[in-house]
Amino acid sequence: MEILDGKKVSSEILANVKEELDKIKKKIGFAIIWVGDNPASEIYVRNKLKKCMELGIDGKLYHLAENTKEEDLLKLIEKLNNNKEINGILLQSPVPAGININKCFNKIDCRKDIDGFSNVSVGNLWLGEKGFSSCTPKGIIKLLDYYKIPIESKNVCIINRSNIVGKPLAALFLERNATVTICHSKTKNLSDYTKMADIVISAVGKPNFITEDIIKEGAIVIDVGISRIDGHVVGDVDFAKVSPKASYITPVPGGVGPMTVAMIFENILDAVRE
Repeated sequence: MEILDGKKVSSEILANVKEELDKIKKKIGFAIIWVGDNPASEIYVRNKLKKCMELGIDGKLYHLAENTKEEDLLKLIEKLNNNKEINGILLQSPVPAGININKCFNKIDCRKDIDGFSNVSVGNLWLGEKGFSSCTPKGIIKLLDYYKIPIESKNVCIINRSNIVGKPLAALFLERNATVTICHSKTKNLSDYTKMADIVISAVGKPNFITEDIIKEGAIVIDVGISRIDGHVVGDVDFAKVSPKASYITPVPGGVGPMTVAMIFENILDAVRE
């Protein structure tokens, strides 16, 4: 069994991003929009701004009140779309009730859509066209590539059908000629699919959801889930029992999470190069 060390790989990717950004002789602007006061969002936003400073990016936070109207948020996005000093825009989720987040994602100029959540970005992804890929799925593929894990012709089981993870991840695996199955809360006999899979990706948010009896010997296990138990962050996978059976496995924390952050800034680099 080998650990897929997302912390190490992301550090190398970010070092390369900084090296490339340093060659670009112009100010690089990244706008982060945060609506409300979600405590988890505060941590994520703070970490992104800190990373901007480390990479020499001009990170700008637009923190809007909980009672912000959707029309005002859309006006801000339009203003940032038209600001030539802003290369990338990220709308932190979740947003307060009453705001249609997909409508807001679609307002972001596809050339600045760092998260890859707009209809244009999603369409480009499924059509195999140039554009931004969602950061968590892209990070998973990058992690597999770093460890030279073959994807072509592999059976892949993704336990998640969200627009953020499951659907874009399926598109990326299909683009690499894998055979993909998407499972979800309505899937019957889940283990029938996981036991056939060469690569299992779980993004459910339930501790110990993936146990050693539902994966096959030598499977590659990617844990995207995040839960908190007694103040500790844990994933979906029963790591202690599953890891001896897996050929490769991601830890939580230190696996997929750092890769997601690295892909945000790799996407910014791509936006600047456009």
